[in-house]
Amino acid sequence: MNGYIGKILRVDLSTGELWDEPLNEGYARAFVGGSGLAARYVYDVVDGATDPLGPANPLVFMTGPLVGTAMPSAGRCSVCALSPLTGIWGESNTGGFVGPELRFAGYDGLIITGQADRPVWLSIVEGQAELHDGSELWGLDSYQTQERVREALGQPKARVACIGPAGEKQALMAAVMNDHGRAAGRTGMGAVMGAKNLKAIGLRGSSQVPLADPDGFKAVVREIVGEVGEDMAAQALQLAGTAGYVDMALMFGDLPIRYYQQGEWKEGGNLSGVLMVEQFQNRNIACYRCPIACGRETRAPSYGLDVVDGPEYETLGALGSLVLVDDLEAVIYAGHLCNLYGLDTISAGATIGLACELFERGVVTLADTDGLAIRYGDAETVHRLIELIARREGFGDLLAEGSAALAERFGVPDLAVIVNRLEVPMHDPRAFTGLAVTYALSPRGACHMEGDMYGVDTGQGPPFELGVIPGDRFEMSEEKGRIAARQQAWRNLYNALTLCQFQNPGVERLLAALNGVTGWGLEMDDLMTLGKRIVTLKRLLNLRRGVTRAADRLPDLLLKPLEGGSEGVVPDVDLLLAGAYAEYGWHPETGRPTEEGLRDLGLDGFIWTG
Repeated sequence: MNGYIGKILRVDLSTGELWDEPLNEGYARAFVGGSGLAARYVYDVVDGATDPLGPANPLVFMTGPLVGTAMPSAGRCSVCALSPLTGIWGESNTGGFVGPELRFAGYDGLIITGQADRPVWLSIVEGQAELHDGSELWGLDSYQTQERVREALGQPKARVACIGPAGEKQALMAAVMNDHGRAAGRTGMGAVMGAKNLKAIGLRGSSQVPLADPDGFKAVVREIVGEVGEDMAAQALQLAGTAGYVDMALMFGDLPIRYYQQGEWKEGGNLSGVLMVEQFQNRNIACYRCPIACGRETRAPSYGLDVVDGPEYETLGALGSLVLVDDLEAVIYAGHLCNLYGLDTISAGATIGLACELFERGVVTLADTDGLAIRYGDAETVHRLIELIARREGFGDLLAEGSAALAERFGVPDLAVIVNRLEVPMHDPRAFTGLAVTYALSPRGACHMEGDMYGVDTGQGPPFELGVIPGDRFEMSEEKGRIAARQQAWRNLYNALTLCQFQNPGVERLLAALNGVTGWGLEMDDLMTLGKRIVTLKRLLNLRRGVTRAADRLPDLLLKPLEGGSEGVVPDVDLLLAGAYAEYGWHPETGRPTEEGLRDLGLDGFIWTG
């Protein structure tokens, strides 16, 4: 199989067995890799009763055909399972070097089941896999763990994926950390890893990905790298990272403020990525073969830190504007704490934001919080709550269950800004109405990376050739819903290749690169079919988990107009979804894929299942 190593490592932690399994070529051809291929494997073994924190829930680390090749920015890895936070399909995606190193170590992916009876860690070096006692690693933070695993392997350049204390305690927003502060953050994959008593995975190897057309692939890669200097979005990311979007987001009304309830905040400019570069940045950091280098190494001298990973835009929003903290250095430190303990900054910040709102309304009192006042704008309390969440101590034990559980506990479920129990990220669908489709239909719950309509409508590399056309950011029509669905399918394909979404080589070059690696001979229309097939399979999996048409919605607080950059606009969710359902071939009333739609996508065998 060109484009694939051709092997999956299976790990049963209950028995300690490890074995190689040939990659299912049919699955790979239909679902490509990354979260798409992981979903196909998971679909075979889970049902509506599978416990996300139980031994039967498979934890999957999956790469894609472009990972570990010369393709720029194809250094990613998907981490997938049923989510303990949402109860439905869970996926996360991380950059750095761990994805390529998994392939160099000899595998396209790992499928881990069972539960060890004591802490363990897994090593994979040059195709040889081994489980080790992890008792001495248990309790270490994510940075300490990565260093200790490299020392144990005698491989200073080994790559390590691990959990911190939050994963050990099974905080439902726990992340899987790698390459210092990189994170597979969303949907609680760190909690799944912790439930299995798996502390870390160490990787090192020298295998190479076989290519169908090495010369043709090399030529198109050369073209893609040569064009980066002409890509304005890429250049902006080089200059200020994702944090550089803060000022633009404020202008558009896209940056959520005061728990999604305020449209303007002059102090938000204090979180600017430009200021971060000027005051706190040490250097740019790049993932594997990335010419953009959007990552940041910063510092927080007031907290005694000369080196800090990040923060990204999402962290600045979740731990800054959402909780009305405008002290940039304090937000940098809050992000560092999340990396240290292994927490998703979006879910952690959003849940703390909800706690601030409930405390301000008098719904939560000092009696509930062990005397801790939880108020907007209090950076020290944000720092304290991150620690309490990670260790599941005091009020943090409830916050560790996420926003939905917090709101339900105090009898105000409608105040939680969630979709399918996943906290909404730092982009507002009132500023870009197409995001209503992105959030309502994202397979993992609210997710800005499953259809970045803010990028489409600001002209940041949309696939015009596939019908993703930039337009009025406030447009509400069935056609806008269709465009949003196409972009969602496109990004699901990206997450299967798996390619960084900041790399926009254009459809023709991406197609040439994929064909050069795999030899599949795909045509342009096939790319959209692959993306829609992946989205639809995940939809079937979620239907099996009990999701219904009623779940395709936005939370109440996002349907209230705001002043400022969003100009009082509220998305017409039903109108936009009508277009998206039609684009996917899903029934407009039930939200279920139709027989005709499944056949069109080559999913005939799934017609009577799900």
